[in-house]
Amino acid sequence: MTDTPAESAHAPAPSTNSTVETVDVLLIGGGIMSATLGTLLHQLQPDLKIAVFERLSDVALESSNAWNNAGTGHAALCELNYMPEGKDGSVDPAKAISINEQFQQSRQLWSSLVEAGVLDAPTTFINSTPHMTFVRGEKDVAYLKKRYEALKDEPLFQGIEYSEDSRVINQWAPLLMQKRRKGEPFAATRMPAGTDVDFGALTHQLFDRLADEGADVRTNTEVRRLKRLADGTWKVKYRRTIGRTPGEIRAKFVFVGAGGWALKLLQRSGIPEISGYGVFPIGGQFLKTSNPAIVAQHQAKVYSQASVGAPPMSVPHLDTRMVDGEASLLFGPFATFSPKFLKTGSWFDIVGQVRWGNLGPMLKVAWDNPSLITYLLGELVKNHKKKVDSLRVFMPTAKDEDWTLIQAGQRAQVMKKDPEKGGVLQFGTEVVTGADGTIAGLLGASPGASTAVSIMLGLLKSCFPDRIAEWEPRLRELIPSYGDTLNPRPEVARESLGETAETLALTA
Repeated sequence: MTDTPAESAHAPAPSTNSTVETVDVLLIGGGIMSATLGTLLHQLQPDLKIAVFERLSDVALESSNAWNNAGTGHAALCELNYMPEGKDGSVDPAKAISINEQFQQSRQLWSSLVEAGVLDAPTTFINSTPHMTFVRGEKDVAYLKKRYEALKDEPLFQGIEYSEDSRVINQWAPLLMQKRRKGEPFAATRMPAGTDVDFGALTHQLFDRLADEGADVRTNTEVRRLKRLADGTWKVKYRRTIGRTPGEIRAKFVFVGAGGWALKLLQRSGIPEISGYGVFPIGGQFLKTSNPAIVAQHQAKVYSQASVGAPPMSVPHLDTRMVDGEASLLFGPFATFSPKFLKTGSWFDIVGQVRWGNLGPMLKVAWDNPSLITYLLGELVKNHKKKVDSLRVFMPTAKDEDWTLIQAGQRAQVMKKDPEKGGVLQFGTEVVTGADGTIAGLLGASPGASTAVSIMLGLLKSCFPDRIAEWEPRLRELIPSYGDTLNPRPEVARESLGETAETLALTA
């Protein structure tokens, strides 16, 4: 990974020329979403003039930072919330397959970029890590077996394993079984083809290459106002966070990939499409250990069922992480609360978002989700010992002194109008696009980073309808499954998985 200095070497300082500069594309926010969109646009049309504004001193310091997320390559291999049990007891694999399809598009693009030399050696940002699910109790064991039966014959889930045998599970993940209480029903699934992704390193590498090839990547640059002009372009006012020097730029297209602040900036843009949207901030903490003796015994990402009332992003999991060449384990997340929409946001964020158009939906969400409030309050009163007690449900031998708490990223969950319920809390990501396609922004959280490529492909179709047909041949070179799906074509799926695994140095 290439470190970026505080005053980014990516780009020169703003021009002092009295003529306002104009760009084809302005990307607001230095995270994986902007990096992915910028990379796609540059690959599709290299002559586009692209600028990137990031308010912090470096890119990838918020949600894309390696320690602000769990680094799971979300492919629905182990995440139960993508495949809930229906009221009739049935399980439908459709959403899990869809999420996996999206992650495969990310893998294909990264593979193409590795081959082209855009990205560094794959092990600098992605590593093979089995994905597991571990459950306890007769009800959850029965559910997990049904889930396994529904997935085992799907081409994208070939190789998934299931066991209720303590000896087998001990081979997969010894820390789960040491001193486990006898007689307790438990079961696990294991998918050897899972991955651990350092989205911070990936984001840095993408922006580094964009800057090397002419993009204007500016850190310490905060967007303050956006206004659509009569000619269809956007006048964007900004200021340098060092020295408070103001500036202005015109852009033909604006993407707001600013995490929790995307809502604020889209509201300032004045587009009617953002009316009715709000966000609810949820922070998180992880327990972390780098003790080699412990880390060596666990080579997997192990997910389980969420607590009653907990949001899907709070599903407990014990994860192998590889960041900057160091192996460690994370367990969590534990929810925290702050009114800020970003770790480096404002204490007034949660209040400043309120508009007449979103007040009703947000109040309805609060009324309809008392269990979420109860869950958050319960999380907030947990001390270090209580959090390690939660870990001991996964790892009975966990000792308090081996684990330290680290603060994870701030997630802004989407609240929006609903014609039937009045307002709903939505888990996932959503792109909000202006009617003329000249501005778009991303709201929401997981599985965003893992499915960034799929999300940005959808944005290209919505915002560049007059160019997408011209770009499609190149898109198919970069992402062979573009415009199609893998799962209904077993041979193609097997070949694609094998090719990307080989290029990305992933060995099950």
